[in-house]
Amino acid sequence: MNSHAQLDATHDPALRSWVASANDGATDFPIQNLPYARARRAGTDEPWRIVVAIGDQALDLAAAVRAAEHTEAQAAALAPLACGDLNAFMARGPADWQLVRASLSRALAAGSPAEAALAPCLVAQSALEFSLPCRVGDYTDFYTSLHHATTIGRMFRPDNPLLPNYRWVPIGYHGRASSLVVSGQDVRRPTGQTLPPGHEVPQFGPCKRLDYELELGLIVGTGNAQGEPVSIGQADAHLFGVVLLNDWSARDIQAWEYQPLGPFLSKNFASTLSPWVVTMAALAPFRAPFTRPEGEPQPLPYLDSTANRAAGAIDIALHVQLETAAMASAGAPPVTLSSSRWPDAGYWTAAQLVTHHTVGGCNLQPGDLLGTGTLSGPTPDQAGSLLELSMGGKTPITLPNGEQRTFLADGDRVVLRGRCTAAGAVGLGFGECSGRIVA
Repeated sequence: MNSHAQLDATHDPALRSWVASANDGATDFPIQNLPYARARRAGTDEPWRIVVAIGDQALDLAAAVRAAEHTEAQAAALAPLACGDLNAFMARGPADWQLVRASLSRALAAGSPAEAALAPCLVAQSALEFSLPCRVGDYTDFYTSLHHATTIGRMFRPDNPLLPNYRWVPIGYHGRASSLVVSGQDVRRPTGQTLPPGHEVPQFGPCKRLDYELELGLIVGTGNAQGEPVSIGQADAHLFGVVLLNDWSARDIQAWEYQPLGPFLSKNFASTLSPWVVTMAALAPFRAPFTRPEGEPQPLPYLDSTANRAAGAIDIALHVQLETAAMASAGAPPVTLSSSRWPDAGYWTAAQLVTHHTVGGCNLQPGDLLGTGTLSGPTPDQAGSLLELSMGGKTPITLPNGEQRTFLADGDRVVLRGRCTAAGAVGLGFGECSGRIVA
């Protein structure tokens, strides 16, 4: 069964909104997007509410539910959102997700009779502060970019950069959900043990090789019962949406600690999420074929299907920008360090990650986060980390103002962005995922 979201009236490229800013072709949030976030008016102690982005505005769903009339089915589906509980809404499943999306699309469309009732429920996004969009009970980080894995492998194992299991198993590890933070929060430079070159005894102190990782985060919608795997044909139906993810990395701490069990303190200090969850339904127009490079093995049967080959990939263009403290002081804009595309970078699809995660009997739950791992493309300018861009710190990057970087300095702000475009579809984006390094 093909569980990919189908195109419907909510994707119509001719659709326009009575919210004027949603009709600007450059906005991340046209009416065809309608992503969810958890927010409140900045500087207040108001309850956190679920909001939907439309142009530069956010629709307060608690207020909207009170202001407009709904059918019994709509009211039931909207009830968790009105209570500020995205997890409970995600647990209701694809039928209710689609019901609410269609209702919101009609209500926000130009000419809608709901405009008078809903206009007072809009809040400028600039007036809001955000939290994580949902409760994340568990966080798994995968390692899906063949190019990233190969480049990093060459640095540590020149004669054997890619281990033999990589082409057969979606490699992943369990991360730390408690240290996930939302975009805009500062990230404190971690401390830990390192083994500097030429030393036999480790040293303790602040990380000196702090890095970002350009990733996407997949948000689980409906879970599965323990012991009941999710098949490749049903996997997409268990995913609610996608966020941008910066999985900060302390490279010097990681180099000392990662054998034999993998990352620990080098990863558990902070991972930054963008606040807006772009739904799988909104991404339907940007589905693309999943293909392996020539000469690469095809996935084992449990990770393969006709539907996954036909449209398992999602074409998302990704960008990393850097703003140093000096650039911020001078009013200079952030500089783009690299750009990549998910289909070029990912060796595995979202559905394959869900299926493999559950094949042994693991039970996923609403709100669980699956990171893609660093999404580096095939060329050097598509690298998703400074470790790759600076070749392990050996080749400094020179910025337009003359500053150089091999790894992040205090005061640096990293901004991740994502954008989807396709012929015959209205482009959409993810907002920004940003964090500033502080001592």
